[in-house]
Amino acid sequence: AMEPVVYDFRINENGTVADLLSDDDPKGAPLPLMPKGYYLLLAPKLLRQDLKSLAPAKRIELDKFAAACRTQPELRGVVQELFDALLPRGRDERAGDQSLDDLLSENGFDREAHEQVRGDLKAGRIGLAQNRLPANSMIEDVQSGDVLDATHGKRDGNFRDIGLAALRNGEAAVVTLAAGAASRWTQGAGVVKSLHPFCKLGGRHRTFLETHLAKSRRISRIAGAPVPHIFTTSYLTNEPIARILAARKNYGYEGPVLLSRGKSVGLRLIPAARDLRFAWEEMPQQVLDEQQQKVRDSLRKALVGWAEGAGEAGDYRDNLPLQCLHPVGHFYEIPNLLRNGTLAALLRERPQLRTLLLHNIDTTGANLDPALLGQHLASGATLSFEVITRRLEDRGGGLARVDGRVRLVEGLAMPREELEFGLTYYNTLTTWIDIDGLLAAMQLTRDDVLRAGQASTSAQCDDKITAAIRALAAKVPTYITLKEVKKRWGHGQEDIFPVAQFEKLWGDLTALPEIQSNFLVVPRLRGQQLKEQAQLDGWLRDGSAAYVESLCEW
Repeated sequence: AMEPVVYDFRINENGTVADLLSDDDPKGAPLPLMPKGYYLLLAPKLLRQDLKSLAPAKRIELDKFAAACRTQPELRGVVQELFDALLPRGRDERAGDQSLDDLLSENGFDREAHEQVRGDLKAGRIGLAQNRLPANSMIEDVQSGDVLDATHGKRDGNFRDIGLAALRNGEAAVVTLAAGAASRWTQGAGVVKSLHPFCKLGGRHRTFLETHLAKSRRISRIAGAPVPHIFTTSYLTNEPIARILAARKNYGYEGPVLLSRGKSVGLRLIPAARDLRFAWEEMPQQVLDEQQQKVRDSLRKALVGWAEGAGEAGDYRDNLPLQCLHPVGHFYEIPNLLRNGTLAALLRERPQLRTLLLHNIDTTGANLDPALLGQHLASGATLSFEVITRRLEDRGGGLARVDGRVRLVEGLAMPREELEFGLTYYNTLTTWIDIDGLLAAMQLTRDDVLRAGQASTSAQCDDKITAAIRALAAKVPTYITLKEVKKRWGHGQEDIFPVAQFEKLWGDLTALPEIQSNFLVVPRLRGQQLKEQAQLDGWLRDGSAAYVESLCEW
């Protein structure tokens, strides 16, 4: 928003000095004026006032400045700069050559689902307060029989044989979530986290992308069959990841490497005033000193007025297109495989495919472990979620009994924050997925997925798949969150507005009775996630880096 600042230092031999400029200079001498930048800052404020209300000295100064603009060459063009400051250029709703509507269409924006969210937000059915489970929900820690112990030394040897047989037959594939912009990893700056060379492994720094492919390479060679590896991407990360994979030739990986382009995106909304008040008045807040608190309260009152004036739950379009879009949560990443044709292509090539391993890009210890695969297959479950024992730094929910049902609970849904610290196990998000079981829960078959890729029937099948995704999404909670979005305009001016967006989370599928879910307790080295760079020191010291390196073949 600003030009770089360059400092040029000189020794001041005179101390503080001033020159008195007078109107009594000889004819033709420059009028006594302050520098041009002074007037570009001051004049717009003065011109917005009634000139009759200005002090005589200010009116004389403006007259002289106007006269100088007509006669002095160095002030040519200042009128245009003043005009731009008075009337900033309007927002251009384009990103490159694409308008906001083009971006929405290209990235699978679901207008029907969007209108449903808008209606629920206006009616108060969803919101910050409604994110939480009812206050009378009975949330308890799980019992020993609610989980399956899959830590080292607790695994049945037969499970490994079952898993290896499935891998040799080509029945499993890996799905790695790589759609995020990693603002937490960088403390604010948006990057493609999967491409960050986060640690020195095998003699040189490796990216998350290369590390996950190295683990799949080792499993492929153990099984004697190449394992397909899918990376889910978004409108923010697809092109960079595709370029790097092409330039690095998939890091030499011998198996299929597929990119699943995200086909679900949301349009941000003007927040509801009640949600702003809830965030600022009912959630824990730092108390400032008296004057600072007055300034903050005044700003928040103005923002509530903006939300009410702009239209609560209205579309947020008053910004650059990419600032108006938002991701809709990792619930949609597996459904995206159906919408973008990735699963259909994989099933046509490998009709024997039965199981997907879903994990986050920062869960560096997750891999296609044959023993865990065998344990999942033997259980007959549709979804098997991996959990780890909780530490103090593990925040964001966990495994609990909610009114008697064992399920994963997100941090957003906790009625009281302290309940989370009473849970033994933390959710890693790593999930073993039975493809046919999940399709059955969506009332779909493999034939529906395969027909969607055929030109003659694609439109009808796409509608069926879209309807099935909507129906499943309607059964899981919709979480509303507030985000601060910058709007830059004019010459370096910047405003920050709160906007509302929604998300649906994968772990909430465990609350559905029609989906059988199991929970596997795995070693922490396998399940811990690297959310912040500050974790890297401890990650190296506790043996996690060495453990990950042992899973890889570079």
